[in-house]
Amino acid sequence: MMKSNAAGYLDNDLNLPSRGWGIFLISVLGLFLETLLIRWIGTEIRIFAYLQNTILVTCFLGLGIGMFTSSKRIDIRDSLVPLTVFLLLMATPSARIVLESISELLSTLGDLVIWGSGEEVNIGVPILSLLAGLALSFGVLILIVDIFVPLGRILGRLMNIASNPILAYSVNVLGSILGTWLFVLLSFFYQPPLVWFIVSALLLAVFIFWSNANRKINLVLLGVIVLLSWFSSQVPDALDVIWSPYQKLAVYKNSPKMSGEYRIAVNNIGYQVMIDLSDKHVSTDPAKFSPELKGLSQYDLPLLFHPDPKSVLLVGAGAGNDAAGALRNRVQSITAVEIDPAIISIGREFHPESPYSFTNVNVVNDDARSFFATTRQTYDVIAFGLLDSHTTTSLTNARLDHYVYTRESLMQAKSRLADGGVMVLTFEAQKPFIADRMASELEQVFGYPPIVFRIPASYYGWGGVMFVTGDQAVIQNQLQRNSTLSTYIRRLQEQNPIQLTHSTKMTTDDWPYIYLEAPKIPVLYYLLIGLMMLVFIRSYKKWEASKNILFTGSSFWHFFFLGAAFLLLEVQNISKASVVLGNTWQVNAVIITGVLTMALAANWIAYKFPKISLPPLYFLLIVTCLALYFMDLARFGFLAYPMKAAIVGTLTSLPMLFSGIVFVRSFANADDKSNALGANLIGALVGALLQSVTFITGIKALLLLVAGFYLLSLFTAPFLMKSKESVAPEFAK
Repeated sequence: MMKSNAAGYLDNDLNLPSRGWGIFLISVLGLFLETLLIRWIGTEIRIFAYLQNTILVTCFLGLGIGMFTSSKRIDIRDSLVPLTVFLLLMATPSARIVLESISELLSTLGDLVIWGSGEEVNIGVPILSLLAGLALSFGVLILIVDIFVPLGRILGRLMNIASNPILAYSVNVLGSILGTWLFVLLSFFYQPPLVWFIVSALLLAVFIFWSNANRKINLVLLGVIVLLSWFSSQVPDALDVIWSPYQKLAVYKNSPKMSGEYRIAVNNIGYQVMIDLSDKHVSTDPAKFSPELKGLSQYDLPLLFHPDPKSVLLVGAGAGNDAAGALRNRVQSITAVEIDPAIISIGREFHPESPYSFTNVNVVNDDARSFFATTRQTYDVIAFGLLDSHTTTSLTNARLDHYVYTRESLMQAKSRLADGGVMVLTFEAQKPFIADRMASELEQVFGYPPIVFRIPASYYGWGGVMFVTGDQAVIQNQLQRNSTLSTYIRRLQEQNPIQLTHSTKMTTDDWPYIYLEAPKIPVLYYLLIGLMMLVFIRSYKKWEASKNILFTGSSFWHFFFLGAAFLLLEVQNISKASVVLGNTWQVNAVIITGVLTMALAANWIAYKFPKISLPPLYFLLIVTCLALYFMDLARFGFLAYPMKAAIVGTLTSLPMLFSGIVFVRSFANADDKSNALGANLIGALVGALLQSVTFITGIKALLLLVAGFYLLSLFTAPFLMKSKESVAPEFAK
């Protein structure tokens, strides 16, 4: 174990005036920088927005190797150099283009659908593309690992010399909570990457000043990092760039040859346009706006299937095209639900028809699923806009839009329809199986097949596949009364027929993967797991971890299994809460904070009751996991938000409490604290990779895997052989 003198020296590497402050600040820095890179890299290299766990796993690997090698030299420059290199690549236009191409190179397999990926028919090209994408990804992941190894070494060494392990671990958790909420706060105020890196630089500067080597060089590197973060964030020709809590949004003025007056790019790819379809504007330019399609745009059509729509609910309302369509059709009451507050702001400022300024338009910033569960109002028309996502939720494989299109969600939406109501769903189904899935789900929910047709892209909109369902008699009556509408739909169905086989697996809250054709793990995930193994081998050798990681010891495997189970349990909590409370960034942040807070509560209980018997704790832990497996938390969705949040939070947190007590008991008795934390992080790394099994089994099956890992941690717990008397003194230090 490392020794330090009374002044706080850690050999000749760091001069810390306070070990407690050192643990706290390195924990803040670690969580903040981890969250920063997950968000930033996922934005600029889009494939990682769909595969966020790849960056998370890489950060865990770097921290874990750092903790295993905490006895080796610590130099902050070892973090600054790879961070500088990565920012330099992102700030150099040609290098940035190459890195951004990773998204297209890795999406050539086609079994993981991402927006804008093309179809490739030449088998040789996809193989070469995949190899190139994997090679570039390997370079990116190596840089991320190297950034975190020195940070892990600092934390591991400080934990090793801490005289009170429970207090030290509690400080570590508190720092992690603050690091999480520091980034959440910056996101809440739409702060750009420049501010993120300035905050990171300030935290890193503390350790540079506490370091005994290379201070001047390291401070210069910090300045270069901040400068490069500004260059790498520039977006040429954009009227405005906003970093919302979900994504990077850039607003552009379109040329006259393009559809819409303005367009919004999300994570550097076209996402929405803002179109002026007012009578005055459309009538002045018949060359662009075909007169025969006037009033038949994808934003007008949903209102035409109802004889007198007085109230309309728009989910995925975006910047206002759907609301403008409802206004043109003289709807009295319009509720527009949009999850991203920044997109709402853009619509208010830039949309040429200013739909969000009308008093009869009620704009709601919420997740569609959450709104379905909480509203008591019914609507004549419910229209799903082009509601699709470019990112996953925190720690899970589920994208933001996954839970909106499950069978349970559509049933909730149906319950919000008034008598004689109509529901219209528009989606850009890039693959035939997606259209087949949605048609099958709507048929099951409503009892008869929906009307399905594809709207082509034009100056009236980007188009998509439209599904019409609801009160069948009302819909058919409208088609008979409106020959222009029925003729138009019939022509679209003839020109571009959509083959529906009704053979695609339907999505549920347990299996919400609308972009996956069947229950299977995408090939890309297998390739990424193999890539992570190569990254581990390289990092294991580069950082000389072979003498520090003892794979044969029961202590390693005990903490490994605890880490894997804890990560998977956190994923399960986020998934369950997303269904009941909504899939917003606030919910995810609160859940993660709740998990960490439960760890603090577990520390307090372990401190107050040091002789508490472990077998009953393991029994309660495994029983609560199995109980959650059989419990449908969605049944609490009808309750008032505070009540259901309290119930869902309590039920999902119980296993966290019991597992936290087990962990801190184990940690307090570990001979080498840094190795214990390192093994725990490596286990969490494997847990993150194992999330992919949900593509086959469904999400709730994770609870069975969690229970299995906890059982394995019980069987590998070396301290269980000790007497209670030998355990208790560790807590009294």
